[in-house]
Amino acid sequence: MSDNVCPDCQSELSWKDDGYYCDFCQHTVKKHVFCPDCEHEMEKLQACGSASYFCNFCNELKSKSRITICFESVQ
Repeated sequence: MSDNVCPDCQSELSWKDDGYYCDFCQHTVKKHVFCPDCEHEMEKLQACGSASYFCNFCNELKSKSRITICFESVQ
């Protein structure tokens, strides 16, 4: 099972219309990524097939293994 699970029912999320979707609850889910140091929301940078996360508050790239991921139901 992946790490992308619904915050309401814990079932695996699917990718639909450029975003996450819970087929069981039938609602859209938004993914938020937070900096491990300052806890501000970060932006995802994608290039050449790899993804990195940048914190605008700390002004630096952060390791994917240290970030905090939170999913929020959008109804």
